[in-house]
Amino acid sequence: MPMATSPDATAIDPARAGALDGRCLVIIGGTRGLGWSAAQACLRQGARVIVVGRDPLAASSPIEPTESTLEVILADARDPETAERAIDCCVRRFGGFHGLYHVAGGSGRAWGDGPLHEIPLGGWQQTLDLNLTSAFLSNGAAIRWFLRAKQPGCILNCGSVLAQSPSPDLFGTVAYATAKSALEGMTQAAAAAYAPHDIRVNLLAPGLTATPMSLRAQSNPAIQDFITRKQPLDGGRMGRPEDLDAAVVWLLSEGSRFVTGQVIAVDGGWSVSAATAHPTGHFPTLKAP
Repeated sequence: MPMATSPDATAIDPARAGALDGRCLVIIGGTRGLGWSAAQACLRQGARVIVVGRDPLAASSPIEPTESTLEVILADARDPETAERAIDCCVRRFGGFHGLYHVAGGSGRAWGDGPLHEIPLGGWQQTLDLNLTSAFLSNGAAIRWFLRAKQPGCILNCGSVLAQSPSPDLFGTVAYATAKSALEGMTQAAAAAYAPHDIRVNLLAPGLTATPMSLRAQSNPAIQDFITRKQPLDGGRMGRPEDLDAAVVWLLSEGSRFVTGQVIAVDGGWSVSAATAHPTGHFPTLKAP
């Protein structure tokens, strides 16, 4: 059996200070919620980060953009030029590009996403554009750059536990689930295709997490009751953005250099819990937050 010739990756602690020293990263969808929490974690671990989002950072943000470590670009991930521009900025500003985290996406409820038989064609297309086409654009831009540079690299996508573990009574948005399922397929297909080039592609699948996207769920008593049983870890609660940060740091670091094509759930137990919408019956169909 061939023996590994590189240092043991398991010896690298992803939580230690400096786990991302020297890494230049782009986070698409990084000015709020999961993306901004991850950006702060990456900065604390020594990375230099380009953050892309449609919304400016909150005025109360504890980290201010600086020329040496962080730049914020206000742009839409659905624009074909956004990811290319962010990667070019990363190389120009920080001298390199090593990894992409694609977090951009969101609910399609405003466009009519819901049960399959009720979704208008326009709502279907807009939901897929926001959650899938945007990732196609950013992943493609990153892979093209790595191939041109003949350089190893890593891509991390943000999916959803709903891709493999649906909950139709309370989260019956089929277009959103379809997009996140397709994102898993794209991640694994790309991982297989580009592994010979040392380009890694993985995906995190969070459970219900307290972000601006989930405000409706945070105030819905039926959903909160469900979550105490569906996400039973740590007392039964919604996730917090920082619950994903250690996994993000690890998957963007050299510590995970032998990992690709993986879908990793960070979901408080959602995907292995058999809770129903209510122990005595089902609530009427509610669209996902």
